[in-house]
Amino acid sequence: MKQKDLAETKHLPSATTSDALDLATVEHHDPYKALRYRDFRLYFLAVFLAAVGEQMLSVAVGWELYQRTNSALALGLVGLVQVLPVMLLTLFTGSLADRVNRRRMMLGAQALFLVSALGLTVLSYLQGPLWLIYSCLVLNGIAASFSGPVTSSLLSQAVPQSVYENAATWESSSWQLASVGGPALGGLLIALFHRATPVYLLNVSAIAVAIICVALLRADYQPHRRAGKTSTLHSLAEGLRFLRGSQIMLAAITLDLFAVLLGGATSLMPIFARDILRVGPTGLGFLQAAPSIGALCMTLCMAHTPPFKKAGRALLLAVAIFGLATCVFGLSHLFWLSLLSLAILGAMDNVSVVIRSTLLLTRPPDEMRGRVASVNSLFISMSNQLGGFESGIAAQLFGPLSAVVAGGLCTLLVVALVATCWPEMRHLGRLNELPASQHQTEGADPT
Repeated sequence: MKQKDLAETKHLPSATTSDALDLATVEHHDPYKALRYRDFRLYFLAVFLAAVGEQMLSVAVGWELYQRTNSALALGLVGLVQVLPVMLLTLFTGSLADRVNRRRMMLGAQALFLVSALGLTVLSYLQGPLWLIYSCLVLNGIAASFSGPVTSSLLSQAVPQSVYENAATWESSSWQLASVGGPALGGLLIALFHRATPVYLLNVSAIAVAIICVALLRADYQPHRRAGKTSTLHSLAEGLRFLRGSQIMLAAITLDLFAVLLGGATSLMPIFARDILRVGPTGLGFLQAAPSIGALCMTLCMAHTPPFKKAGRALLLAVAIFGLATCVFGLSHLFWLSLLSLAILGAMDNVSVVIRSTLLLTRPPDEMRGRVASVNSLFISMSNQLGGFESGIAAQLFGPLSAVVAGGLCTLLVVALVATCWPEMRHLGRLNELPASQHQTEGADPT
C-alpha cells in the first residue's frame, strides 16, 4: 500500500479501518508479486526443473524396469527404496537445515540428485545390473530427504513475509505444471527413441540448470548460535515441542494427512479406467492429468484474487469438498463426471497445499523452520505411500467403489473432528497477519 493511503487510514475510526484496508488490498492486489523478486524467480525455476526431472525419472525407471523384468514387484520396489531414506532421515535433515547454511545444503541435495541421475543414465545405456539401478534410486531418496525440508525453509529467504501466501501459491503451481508436463515429455521421448536413456539425459540437464539457479540466489540463511550449540536430538525435541504447542499447525497437518490417507482415489484410477469407466489407457491418461489441471486452474484463481480473509474456514471447506469430490468419483460411471470430480479434487487439494505452506512459513520462527518442515515432509511422504497401500487393501477386500466412497466419507468425518477439536482453525483469519517470525526478510530485493 502506498504511504499516502496508509497515512489516510490511520485517521479513520477503528470500525472502518478494516474495511479501508480490505478495499486497498483489492485495489492494489498484485497477482505476480512474488515473481517480481529475483530470488523467487530463480527459486521457482529451480523447483520446477527439479520437479519435471523427478516426474520424467519416474516414467523412465518404471518403463525400463518393467521392460527388463515383466515384474510388478520390481515396480513396487521403486517406491519403497526411495521412500525409506525419506522416512528414516527427514527429521534429522530438518534439524540440519536449521543448523547450517541452507543454500549450500540445497546445493548439496541437488548434487546428490545429479550423481543419481548420471548413474541411471550410464546404467540405462549399458543395460547395467538391477541392483545398481536400485542403489541409484536409494541415493535419490537420500537426496530427497535433504531437499524436502531445506527447499521449504529456503523460500522464506526469497521473499518478505507479506508475500508468503502469493509465493506459496506460485510454488504449488510449479509442481502441478511438472505433474502434467513431466510424464508427457518422458513418455514422448521413450516413444521416439524406444529407450529410456534420453529421458535420463534430459533429467541430468534439468538438475544441472537447477543447481545453477540455486547457486545464483542472493538470499541466504546463517544458522543462529544457539541452534549451533545444541545437540541434534535436543534440536529435534525443540521442533516437535513447538509443533505440539501450535494448534493451528497440528490441525492443518492432520487435515492433510488423513485426507490423503483416506481419500486416495488417485491410486485406484487404473481400475476405474479399465473396469468401471471402460476408457482404456488413453482415458487413464486424462484421468491422471485431471487433478493437476484442476490444481493449475485454482492456482491462477488464487493468484488473481486477494488473500484469504478467513483462511481456517477456507481450509476446512476445501478439505470437505475434497471428500465430497472423492465420493462422486467413486460413484460415477460417466467419464465426464469422473474427470470433473477429479479436477475439483485437485483444485481443493491445491487450496490446502497453499494454506498449509503459508502456515509453515509464517508460524515457526526462522531458526525452527527446517525442523517443522521436516515433520510436514515426513507426514506427506507417509500419507502418500500409506494412502495408496490403504486404498489397495480396501479395494481388494470391499471393491474399488466402496473403498473410494468410504474414504471420501471418512475425510468428511475428519474435517468435522478437526473443526471440533481445534476451534482455533475455525477462527483463523488472514495468513499474512499471523505472528511474525523472529527473523524476516522484509528487505528482500524485488529486482
